[in-house]
Amino acid sequence: MLRLAENQGFASGVNAGVAWARGEVVALLNDDAIAAPTWLSSAEQVLEDPEVAAVAPKILLARRYGEIALEDEEHFAAGDNRPLGRKIASATLNGADVLSALVGPGVHQLEHGPGGEQWRWTAGKRHFYVPLADELALDSTTGLGGLTLLLNGEPTRIGPVVDIVNSAGSYLRKDGYAGDCGADLPDDDRWNRKRECFAVTGTALVTTAAMLSGVGPLERGYFAYYEDIDWCWRARLQGYRVMYDPASTVRHVRGHTSGGTLVARTRFLAERNRILTLARCAPLPLAFREARKKWSGGGDDGVAAVLPRAFPAALKQRFQLRRGWKVKSPELYARWAGVDVPGESFDATTRS
Repeated sequence: MLRLAENQGFASGVNAGVAWARGEVVALLNDDAIAAPTWLSSAEQVLEDPEVAAVAPKILLARRYGEIALEDEEHFAAGDNRPLGRKIASATLNGADVLSALVGPGVHQLEHGPGGEQWRWTAGKRHFYVPLADELALDSTTGLGGLTLLLNGEPTRIGPVVDIVNSAGSYLRKDGYAGDCGADLPDDDRWNRKRECFAVTGTALVTTAAMLSGVGPLERGYFAYYEDIDWCWRARLQGYRVMYDPASTVRHVRGHTSGGTLVARTRFLAERNRILTLARCAPLPLAFREARKKWSGGGDDGVAAVLPRAFPAALKQRFQLRRGWKVKSPELYARWAGVDVPGESFDATTRS
């Protein structure tokens, strides 16, 4: 086992592990993820195609979830284009607070008020899901007797028990944000088709030593977040393909190591690395547009303060990387930007 003296981040940890390891197939697996026994054998079959740079399995959230279906008609508030249903200020399951843990298209992000209060809006009649303790994750035919879900203090029925998708491949939005196909949606036949996708998450990415040597290591300066998107993007610019293969499954806690997507450090790293990835790989007009938006006050995540130094450095890296490009950046962007994006080819949610 290789053990580093200090936490150098996910990208540097992977690079060190790859340099230390022996063998042709290289697999990345987050420390809060558990892989099915067939994960590597099925990935090896996909990687027999020399045009494939990387493959990832279907990734499900570790827990199972109960479905919640409310009958609220949707409405819209002034200045808010979200469909709204019910404002939920409290959600408890057998007395435990689960407000922040609700997932799915039927519930919006957690919001905070000046007095410390917090709430979430539902999205009309769209379904959402509540996480169940391991011992309570019964199959949908057994029932969930003994569980009490209270929304704003009112008992609420829990419907079928389902698995929730974490990632079924990754997409690229036209504004340069990446996301996970199927994220926070129930596992069903939509996610059972092997297909090419723009990228895959590093949670359970499988590639080869030869491919890593050719494409290059993960970008160590990122520390964590978007290093997988950056690597897949670079592989595609070199003419390779990236595949999603649901023949095997990995279960993932999600956010356990980093503390989750609400942690300020996580938000900073994800947004900084997104813009640097655009500078390194995307069409330059898009990269400059997104950087200008951040410089002109796009959010309070602290990224604007580091861009005057980090963005030019990323552009310098771009000119070094493009020596190996076989595909023009605008052509690749035109092929994949907007594919598999929520509301279009697939339902999914944006990666933070």
